[in-house]
Amino acid sequence: MITVITSRSFAAEFSYKFATGQDPSHPVNVRAGEALNRIREASGGRLDIKMFPANQLGSDTDLLSQVRSGGVEFFNLATSILNTLVPAAGLVNIGFAFKDYADVWKAVDGPLGQYIAAQIAKVGLVSVVPLWNNGFRQITSSTRDIIAPADLAGFKIRVPPAPILTSLFQALGASPTPINFNELYSSLQTKIVEGQENPLAIIATTKLYEVQKSISMTSHVWDGYQILGNRRAWERLPADLKEIVQRELAQSGQQERQDIVKLSETLRQDLTSKGMVFHDVDRAKFQDMLKTTSYYKDWKAKFGDEAWKVLESTAGSLT
Repeated sequence: MITVITSRSFAAEFSYKFATGQDPSHPVNVRAGEALNRIREASGGRLDIKMFPANQLGSDTDLLSQVRSGGVEFFNLATSILNTLVPAAGLVNIGFAFKDYADVWKAVDGPLGQYIAAQIAKVGLVSVVPLWNNGFRQITSSTRDIIAPADLAGFKIRVPPAPILTSLFQALGASPTPINFNELYSSLQTKIVEGQENPLAIIATTKLYEVQKSISMTSHVWDGYQILGNRRAWERLPADLKEIVQRELAQSGQQERQDIVKLSETLRQDLTSKGMVFHDVDRAKFQDMLKTTSYYKDWKAKFGDEAWKVLESTAGSLT
């Protein structure tokens, strides 16, 4: 007697959603997509995580609510916006705190990253892996060239709905307007604001060169991506699946970090070819102006002495 074995597909034991705000071509989605494929394979199909990029499931603020409620299980969010729920997340976004990537990785892979992860846990979320790279933020404009701090006077600039960035540009004399990312392009196109600030990878993948003419290389803030997990959904996963998720997302995170560094190096030429004019600025002048304001002292008071001490352990004295 011959037994005929037929193949059929089995439903995944766990079917989760992974939401992001970035364009599908952005390295964060490319690398996360690779990780999700490896997770599916390594788990033998038990865990299937589908990606929803480009704010398909809502704005960043909507998605932050959804990952807290469990509407989505994983969400990749910039620390500058996570700051609105977890204030400590904004420690990495303090203006001119880090001079280069060596400083950044020392901080976020060390005590500062651990401190932030502990604070995220207090709001019912999980910091799944160490921070990914959003890059150093640069200023773009359609109306004026930003060369010196004085050029920011009254400048109408879009910022994310993040107090830490709003206060930075207020201190520098600009007129910041919080606008959600999915409304960024249209707000520039219709001249609601004159400019915006984002890493080069975001500027390129969202085609902001179509509505902006110059880029000032201020590197005023480093921004990271925090991969958040809904606590209940995370705790439902068996230990072996958690280990697979963390391993594969951590691997992709390291690759994505380098992607952004390399991409930023090549994007200058690419964006120049698309008509944008680059301006190298003296960052020290901007920081010196900032130090004449109450910006650093105000944020030290808001974060508290313990958090500020953790930041300054790698960033050096800021106040």
